Amino acid sequence: HDVVAMARKALGIRKVGHTGTLDPFASGLLLLCIGKATRLAEYFTGLAKSYDAVARLGITTDTEDRDGEPGEERPGWADLKRDAVVTAMQAFKGDIDQVPPQFSAKKVDGVAMHRRARRGEHVDLAARQITVHELELRSLDLPFMEFRVCCSTGTYVRSLARDIGEALGVGAHLTGLRRTSIGSHTLEQAITPSQLEDPEVVSRAALSPLEALGHLPAVVVDEQGRDRLAFGQTVDAPETADGGHVAVEYDGRLVAIARVRDGALRPEKVFLP
Repeated sequence: HDVVAMARKALGIRKVGHTGTLDPFASGLLLLCIGKATRLAEYFTGLAKSYDAVARLGITTDTEDRDGEPGEERPGWADLKRDAVVTAMQAFKGDIDQVPPQFSAKKVDGVAMHRRARRGEHVDLAARQITVHELELRSLDLPFMEFRVCCSTGTYVRSLARDIGEALGVGAHLTGLRRTSIGSHTLEQAITPSQLEDPEVVSRAALSPLEALGHLPAVVVDEQGRDRLAFGQTVDAPETADGGHVAVEYDGRLVAIARVRDGALRPEKVFLP
């Protein structure tokens, strides 16, 4: 939210939103939607995300990261070998069940978990399925391990570190986290918050809606199709289109986000001048 406030002030635009928060101690990529593009935010939330992370083995914390209260140091971490760590990590690839942390924005009965945790409440949370697409140990400099992960939305990397530590029998907590990609959007393409003050830098970094939605199949319509979509009417879908969302374009511009159903494009959101 701090970055959103900075963007609003620097750009002089009230309508600025983001597509997913970062933990307070984390850094890295954040996608901002500006102006009419704020209506597109929901179409980015399901994209896979990649992170570079550092975990401290041998000590757990109540928040599962460096900001929490530490528990007692557990012996055994000094004897860990790289092969043992790599083997333990293999069990966390693919579709796995993960229990969210007690300190999180996840709400239970309308109250965020971190608020309950700060009140001393403990809630037994059900595990939910996530997908870890890639998980790689980059370095092991005991008691620290550095790893890279590409995972589905809803994954808590600090809980992943927690579970790897438990699998090794020594516990762990996250000490560093940097988001490096969201879908095809990478940190190398990003600008810093201070660069929001430079219109030329912002202009070069800004993506058109169609460019930003490159992860969605694109469907081109003619003028008649554009007009039908503008009035909320359906348009015949090409045979190559299957179920799911598509980005509909006319004359090189995004005109709608539609869902393909029963051979037709059914507009969900329309974007016309």
